[in-house]
Amino acid sequence: QVQLVESGGGLVQAGGSLRLSCAASGRTFSRYAMSWFRQAPGKERELVATINYSGYSTYYADSAKGRFTISRDNAKNTVYLQMNSLKPEDTAVYYCAQGARLLGSVEVTIKGYDYWGQGTQVTVSS
Repeated sequence: QVQLVESGGGLVQAGGSLRLSCAASGRTFSRYAMSWFRQAPGKERELVATINYSGYSTYYADSAKGRFTISRDNAKNTVYLQMNSLKPEDTAVYYCAQGARLLGSVEVTIKGYDYWGQGTQVTVSS
């Protein structure tokens, strides 16, 4: 059974930084793409950033480019999201997700993920 456990969310002022972590267990972490999604109240869940199984390929939503960095440590079975220059519009529940395809490349659609964490709240005050 795959488990994904996020941590690192919280309340931060605009312009501040947070680092989210997602610890994975249950199948060989280094063989699957990982992503961060977010969902704000009343809005659909959206992709923030994704990283392929090896860590050599990444993709960012336009809203995240230049401010957020996704990375992974396959030795620690953990994926990270470093978020800088946070804005109030970044306020959302952030979820990590594991890709469904073995040795998958970056995956930008929700359908490409078969396991999800429980989410961690990020609140950015103005």
